[in-house]
Amino acid sequence: MNAREWLLPRAHRDSQGRALMKKTLALTWPATVESIFVGMASLVDSMMVSVLGTTAIAAVGLTNQPKFIAIAFITSLNVGVSAVISRRIGAERVEEAKDCLRQSLFCSALISLVVCGLSFLFARPYIQFAGAQADTLDLAVSYFRIVIVGQFFGNLGMTINTAQRCAGNSRLSMQTNLTANLVNVIFNYLLIEGHFGFPRLEIVGAALATALGSIVAFIMSARSLRSPKSPLCLRQKGSWLPRRATLKPLADISFSALVEQACMRLGFFLYALIVAGLGTELFATHQICMNICNICFSCYDGFTAAASALVGQNLGRGRSDLSELSTRICRRMAWAMAAVMILVLVLFRRSLIALFSSDPQIIAAGSLIMLIFAASVPALSGLNVYSGALQGAGDNRFVALFAFISTTLIRPALSWFLCYPGGLGVYGPWIGLWVDFMLRYLLNLARYRKGIWKSRVV
Repeated sequence: MNAREWLLPRAHRDSQGRALMKKTLALTWPATVESIFVGMASLVDSMMVSVLGTTAIAAVGLTNQPKFIAIAFITSLNVGVSAVISRRIGAERVEEAKDCLRQSLFCSALISLVVCGLSFLFARPYIQFAGAQADTLDLAVSYFRIVIVGQFFGNLGMTINTAQRCAGNSRLSMQTNLTANLVNVIFNYLLIEGHFGFPRLEIVGAALATALGSIVAFIMSARSLRSPKSPLCLRQKGSWLPRRATLKPLADISFSALVEQACMRLGFFLYALIVAGLGTELFATHQICMNICNICFSCYDGFTAAASALVGQNLGRGRSDLSELSTRICRRMAWAMAAVMILVLVLFRRSLIALFSSDPQIIAAGSLIMLIFAASVPALSGLNVYSGALQGAGDNRFVALFAFISTTLIRPALSWFLCYPGGLGVYGPWIGLWVDFMLRYLLNLARYRKGIWKSRVV
């Protein structure tokens, strides 16, 4: 039995099972690579501004949660886009899928304009509330305002990529995000310290590089909508104005996803705020570890996207059995990745931290944090697969409820208690993170096993 055969349950090692496994792999690895590249934008900026010192690392880190909150609205919309378009593609109702995409893009542009505009206008109080100290506030505000302008275009690209993934074009998102990161790295090099005649802009240069990468990625995504090879080619005329029949199923799913995202982002925001109170150096240590762990989160975002698309497509065909099988394949793939990830985190934890800082105290503290996080990886792997399957089926309300209970309430409260009264300092929030992952994994698994998601109508 080869490695691919292991991914299939024994009872499904036939031609149909192998075909589904091949499709799952073809969808999962580009989605995973895409998510890794999305997560690498902040990591690359943190690494490349590290030459400017600890304050610059902390300033970039302070903008992460405000930026992710702005993205959360589009992420929520895209959950609905994935569920609806994958169902329509599975049922071969392509024109309805195109209508959904047009109106999703209209909503994405409107939401992004409001959210990114408000974030730009109120950047200073926003970053101040995020825990910025006097030595990081001005730097963080300058960085955030430029990045959030680029994020407007990044949001539109994310919506297009989600729809194209559901239609089978899973490589587009990988290609656009790979290009965005290459642009980011090149212009970081040119603008942070000023090479080849470019001005030395330091942290502002890093922000410009990130924004430029987002714009280039959007242009590539938008061009895919003009390709006659794509099932979602929008060359033909169609209505871009909101219509109730198209938007109602999209809004029902997206609203539940928005509640989930709001709960998660509020929880992460409070989580970062707790650590920011420990001071700039400890927050920089935490942020270095979070940048590394964001890559791990991003790996599993790919499994979430794949499980969601495959479950939706197969339910659209009336094949809930294949939806279950695709979820099991994704779960086994996630187990394999978890084993590799734990090995890397444990064996190379000091080397990973040293990429960002040579301070022996930061390396020592960060190494212990990496061990705590490694213990949470198995729960993280299962959580993302089962929540993705439930989202693809349109069963989002309980996913949102679980996020509210665990991420918004339990994690910040436990993290604060362990951090301050418990005396664990920067380690306390990471133990709180492990508890959050484990609790949400068990709750989503229990909901999935009930099977109610199979009868959801979208």
